[in-house]
Amino acid sequence: MLEVRRLRLLHELAQHGTVAATAEALRLTGPAVSQQLAALEREAGVALLEKRGRRLALTAAGELLVSHADVILSDLDAAESALAALRADGVGTVRIVAFPSAARALVAPLWTKVPGVALRLLEQEPEFAIGTLLRQEADVALVHSYTLLPRESPARCEEHPIADDPVLLALPPELARERGLAPGQKVRLARFAGVRGWCRRRSSPVTT
Repeated sequence: MLEVRRLRLLHELAQHGTVAATAEALRLTGPAVSQQLAALEREAGVALLEKRGRRLALTAAGELLVSHADVILSDLDAAESALAALRADGVGTVRIVAFPSAARALVAPLWTKVPGVALRLLEQEPEFAIGTLLRQEADVALVHSYTLLPRESPARCEEHPIADDPVLLALPPELARERGLAPGQKVRLARFAGVRGWCRRRSSPVTT
C-alpha cells in the first residue's frame, strides 16, 4: 500500500525539481527525502525517478503517480478542512494568496460579506502565489495575466476570470505609423517586446 506522506514527498519533488529544494521546503534533510522516495519506489514496485545529469527526473510511472497524488492530496485537504469546520461549529477557513492591489480591492471587502467563513490572507506576487497554491499552502490564488507574459493555470486548478484591467499604451506618432496603429486601437503588447530607444525621443504620444 502506498504511504500518503511519501506521496506528498514525490509531489513536492515534482514541484521543486531537486531533492535539496524539496528538503528545504519541507524542513527535512536531503538523505531523509531520498530514503523516503526510495521506500515509495519499493511500495510502487516500479522506478519512479531517474537521473538526468545531476538532477532527478520523473519516469512515466512517476508522472502518473504524481497526477494521482494531486487528487489524493486535494481530497485529504478538503476532508481536513471539513473536519476543522465541524470543530469550529461550522466556521471554516479559506486561505487566500493575492498580490497587494487585489488584496486591498477584492479580498478585504469579503471579510464582512462571507458569513461563517474565516479568511486568511497572504500577500504575494503572482509568480510566488502559484507556487504557494501548488504546495497547498493556500486554497485560492488571485493572480494577474498580462498579454505579453500569459500565465498558465496549474493542471489541477480551476480558473475563473474576475475582471479585466485595461492598460494604455503610449507611443510616439512615428512608431504608431510604422506599426499601422490608429489612436484607440487595441494591440497586443507582445508586438513591442523588442522595441528599444523610443523613450529618448521627444514626441507627442498616441494612446492606443
